[in-house]
Amino acid sequence: MTPGAGAGVPVEVLPVGDEGLLLEVATLDDVLALDAAVREAVEAGGPVWRDVTDVVPAARTVLLLTREGTDLAALARTVRELAAAGVAHGPGDLVRLTDGRGGAGTSHEVEIEVRYNGPDLEDVARLTGLSRAEVVAAHTGMPWRVAFGGFTPGFAYLVGGDPRLVVPRRDHPRPAVPAGSVGLAGTFSGVYPRASPGGWQLLGTTALVLWDERRDPPALLTPGTSVRFVDVTAAP
Repeated sequence: MTPGAGAGVPVEVLPVGDEGLLLEVATLDDVLALDAAVREAVEAGGPVWRDVTDVVPAARTVLLLTREGTDLAALARTVRELAAAGVAHGPGDLVRLTDGRGGAGTSHEVEIEVRYNGPDLEDVARLTGLSRAEVVAAHTGMPWRVAFGGFTPGFAYLVGGDPRLVVPRRDHPRPAVPAGSVGLAGTFSGVYPRASPGGWQLLGTTALVLWDERRDPPALLTPGTSVRFVDVTAAP
């Protein structure tokens, strides 16, 4: 990923207190591009960027948190220059994690084994016009990417999957969705890290631990991570 290798990203830069900047953009694709470029700049540790302590993407924003005393005006100018120059995305390093015991790096691919036995698999098939087997094949057939986290600790909004799998949330959310449930909602896929209410269409379950406070970072799926779902429904 290198500045100047892609299209520019229009961005509005707003102050957040004395130690932060909020970068507002128009689309989730802009968030993904800007988040990736900012993280590379922070990792390189150049002037101004070395003062950034955290990068937090959301659906239409990227929040930059900084050390006390950071020159936010200089950082804002640098952000605008980076966004205007444009960015291109490169592949991350491959790390396979299937049992929840591994760590979570900053740029890697996570493999999630899923038993496709979810209560909404038939409904998703009906909504998409696919068979149950075709839904599973579509969900596992191409990599997803973590766009941002939210909702509950460890929950990641995954994008970039098969466009045939765009489905609405359930009309009536469930009061309790089991931990490890894998679902779809709109253009997103996701895995519930703990039991909680939810209205996503549930395809199956995984035993992978998404949130573990003993890990660094505790969340297995961090922004920018590539995710591949693997069908283990027939496994003993």
